[in-house]
Amino acid sequence: MKATLIDSSKKYLTEQIGLIGERITSEVNDLFEPFSTPATPPSGPTSEKRFIDAISDGLRQSMEKHDNLVLMGQDIGEYGGVFKVTEGFLDQFGKERVRNTPLCESAIIGSALGLSMKGWKGMVEMQFADFVTCGFNQIINNLAKLHYRWEEKADVVVRMPTGAGVAAGPFHSQSNEAWFFHTPGLRIAYPAFPADAKGLLTRSFEDPNPVLFFEHKAIYRSVAQQVSDAYYSIPFGQANIVVKGDRLTVVTYGMGVHWAMAYAEQHKEQSIEVIDLRTLAPLDTDTIYTSVKKTGRALVLHEDCLTGGIGGELSALITENCWQWLDAPVRRCASLDTPVPFAVGLENNFLASNRLSATIEELLSY
Repeated sequence: MKATLIDSSKKYLTEQIGLIGERITSEVNDLFEPFSTPATPPSGPTSEKRFIDAISDGLRQSMEKHDNLVLMGQDIGEYGGVFKVTEGFLDQFGKERVRNTPLCESAIIGSALGLSMKGWKGMVEMQFADFVTCGFNQIINNLAKLHYRWEEKADVVVRMPTGAGVAAGPFHSQSNEAWFFHTPGLRIAYPAFPADAKGLLTRSFEDPNPVLFFEHKAIYRSVAQQVSDAYYSIPFGQANIVVKGDRLTVVTYGMGVHWAMAYAEQHKEQSIEVIDLRTLAPLDTDTIYTSVKKTGRALVLHEDCLTGGIGGELSALITENCWQWLDAPVRRCASLDTPVPFAVGLENNFLASNRLSATIEELLSY
């Protein structure tokens, strides 16, 4: 009799847990407009492209593929944008689809959302990611919530030139991806290499949901690689292991990938594994957990300030899901909790890269 009651209780609890899981899945699925467009793998000839060339190439080919795509931003027309990503676009696609805008980020993002509601696709270029504060409400309370509230898609991509290392000071150098990482309903891409940048950008336009696309300014003209000349796209939520190792996992994205790779190359005897997340939302936790279970140690590296950065959430996820495999506490390496300084020496001291070596040495010797 007792065994029967226990079995009945277990069955009931299992059923209830299953129902709760179904409800959670249903609620989360309501955040996004479903789509089934398959990604297009790279093919054909390649050529060496800098990061900025790959962005421009992906944007141009997306304009050719989607004739309802409209680009908007400050000086993106005749001038080609402050970083020259859209140089020549006005001549090819015309003023109806390549539109200069006033200095009003909220109006630009709001206009892109209005276009989406009328069946268009909108791309908004923030001249610098820092300026998105002026359009914050449009992103957080409109783009991110529209589908959840009344199943209206927000087919908008916001391109965000971001990051420090170029002596641009506190108002043109912030890493602000964590502001949006906390908000349900947004997709976030943050590539570190030209090939990923092109493929993730084209995928952003295939996806009918709001995408924040971060582009590190210091990578624009300093990183190049062979990139397919043809149109292709890369699915979101697939991290990439760029360096293999078995003693320490470094989880990072953007400029952090290049810092970690440089360190791993200089210290091959330490056998460090480097994971490039590529997208922050959705997040590829499977790749992270598999790597950490193998190495037993984890370091989360990002350029953003330490407090409130994405590293805190990643650290918690690793601790909760990989605890029994860890040989040391999960560590974070991030920039100082200050604005980004103007002076190059102070900026170098501010950046997480200044503390990377010491943090890795400490973690490996734990």
